[in-house]
Amino acid sequence: MHQECDISVITVNYNGLEDTCQMIDSLPQPAGLRIELIVVDNASRSDEATVIAQRYPWVKVIRSHKNRGFAGGNNLGISAANGHYLFLVNNDTDLAGADLLCLKNCLDTHPEIAVVCPKLRYYDDPTIIQFAGYTELSPITLRNHAVGMGEQDKGQYDLPHALPYMHGAAMMVRREALDKVGLMPELYFLYYEEYDWAERFKEQGYQLWYEPRCVILHKESRSTGIDSPLKTYYLTRNRLIFARRNLSPCARWISYAYQLLLAAPLHLLQMLMKGRRQQAKALLSAVGHFVLRQDTSSIQ
Repeated sequence: MHQECDISVITVNYNGLEDTCQMIDSLPQPAGLRIELIVVDNASRSDEATVIAQRYPWVKVIRSHKNRGFAGGNNLGISAANGHYLFLVNNDTDLAGADLLCLKNCLDTHPEIAVVCPKLRYYDDPTIIQFAGYTELSPITLRNHAVGMGEQDKGQYDLPHALPYMHGAAMMVRREALDKVGLMPELYFLYYEEYDWAERFKEQGYQLWYEPRCVILHKESRSTGIDSPLKTYYLTRNRLIFARRNLSPCARWISYAYQLLLAAPLHLLQMLMKGRRQQAKALLSAVGHFVLRQDTSSIQ
């Protein structure tokens, strides 16, 4: 018999033992709140799952022998969770100042909300905002921006409000809504899966929410690199996949035309002029895999 808890905190580890241990050490344990922590080791090169289990015997550790990507790793944790709410959080975060009870109370008092996200600030400079909401995705470019990114936090984004999309680095999900919508789509592997998931929640009539009274510090792009070929590949490919799955036929073909005939050639030219051949190769691979309907889950 599994013991139910209030919140299942789920994080995915991939060659990030130090960050994961720092995140575990920072996890608050509010009085009266039953919390379980689940760490999914996503096929790290060494067996970091065993190290984490030995250091933190109270943590539920899952070792995957295949890198299942962001969605797949989180889905493993979700499937093992017993919480009424599931808090999906990156392993490269500091939770010392995070008010998880605030997020829980938001969902407790608003049954129409499926997912609530905290404010994110940068770990290296905790006075600077990374995320205080999102703008809508452009139906053509399929790009948006994080509200407040790079700004000094002076309280200018301290009003809770509805979101068009949640931030994958930290989001608390209502189990009842998840049961209706299903797990996170795994075909993206990395990037845009939470945007696609957001569309599924909205189709079921749910809202997504931003709650700035909970603040988390984030060390961005530790897993993929700030400007890596891996990131180039998945962002390029996954915008096209998102268009295929979520746009109307007319909007889809307009977006395809922009992505394939304008954006990709322009970015390719810029990469080659700057000598960034690995990024250029990744971009071409992404376009080729999408056009040939090869939704591969990794590149070498």
